[in-house]
Amino acid sequence: MPENLIKYCIECVISNQRPSSVVEFKNKLEDIKPKIQFIEGVCSACIWEKEKSKIDWSQRREELEILCEKFRKKDGSYDCIIPGSGGKDSAFTAHYLKYELGMNPLTVTWAPHRYTEIGWKNFKSWIDEGGFDNILFHPNGRVHKKLAKLAFQNLGHPFQPFIIGQKLTGPRASILHDVPLIFYGENQAEYGNKIEDNYKPTMDLSFFSTANFLDSTISGIPVNQIISDYDIPLSDLTMYRPLDQDKLKSTGTEVHYLSYYTKWDPQEMYYYAAENTGFRPNPVRTQGTYSRYAGIDDVIEWLHFYMIFIKFGIGRATYDAAQEIRNEKITRDEGIALVQKYDHEFPDQFLKDFLDYFQMSEEEFFQNIDKFRDPSLWEKNGEEWNLKYQIS
Repeated sequence: MPENLIKYCIECVISNQRPSSVVEFKNKLEDIKPKIQFIEGVCSACIWEKEKSKIDWSQRREELEILCEKFRKKDGSYDCIIPGSGGKDSAFTAHYLKYELGMNPLTVTWAPHRYTEIGWKNFKSWIDEGGFDNILFHPNGRVHKKLAKLAFQNLGHPFQPFIIGQKLTGPRASILHDVPLIFYGENQAEYGNKIEDNYKPTMDLSFFSTANFLDSTISGIPVNQIISDYDIPLSDLTMYRPLDQDKLKSTGTEVHYLSYYTKWDPQEMYYYAAENTGFRPNPVRTQGTYSRYAGIDDVIEWLHFYMIFIKFGIGRATYDAAQEIRNEKITRDEGIALVQKYDHEFPDQFLKDFLDYFQMSEEEFFQNIDKFRDPSLWEKNGEEWNLKYQIS
């Protein structure tokens, strides 16, 4: 890839290599993920941040109150589903809807691959101190490990099986408990998916359903091949199975983003969650970035962000700094310095966990990482890998 095709946003620190979110169970091995949009040197996330200043948030609050009133139950039963881990975003979402708007949420959680100590503490605090009912969905551990390892080997995306299950947990609970209204916190379009997605309060049900599960893919492998070649029966894939669209429609399932109705600022959500649900940041800086409060539930999430750095040349510090620049918490120059200092950092504090979870030798593990380095982004000098194009 020629140097002139690698561009960095002139307002934040994100590059035009940032991948957009996709429906993971529809993402085939040969598919190339779409990238963030740039217009006259500015990324779509920064463009949207300026658009948000034009929104009448008091009107959006009224829309939210009308929505809640429409679904509010008078008999004490659950009237909304809130998927989450007890991290800052789901902690804010659940507390705000229950204690500010008088809803009675059922929180549902898709278990991490392997909880961090602080992740488990925050999950317990969310439920115990925040005061919520919760259902913890925990997939078959043997199958989950196998799928995560295959995703790591085939896609360089060890977090994919988690993402699939996480996205399906809310709608699954909606059908199981006959609770139509689901709230997620933030819309991924806030950070670089298509700008037009920000103008819709809901997520399309096609994100959660498919006509034929056997035609879906997990870990880059068609489901029917997983069944035939990897000794995983169809019955052990139930938790990864997209939902029947007719059942979603008969339940009346609606998936709403709270960020459509409330101005979303991750750092402010952190302060709110700390005050109201006992959320605590990581006791030490998160390797790969400078922050301590985002994405700290799952050991494998550390590897997930590192693999984004390997595949796309942007790491965890880039994501955090870009967001905080847009929210005017830091300047662009400060963001650049933080990216240069931390983006490349491998999370070696969890290396033993990675090797144990994937049952790989250290040599095999790092060979697998290196095969996902895009030669248009990376060059090797001796034994050391270096990015060809870096922000400056």
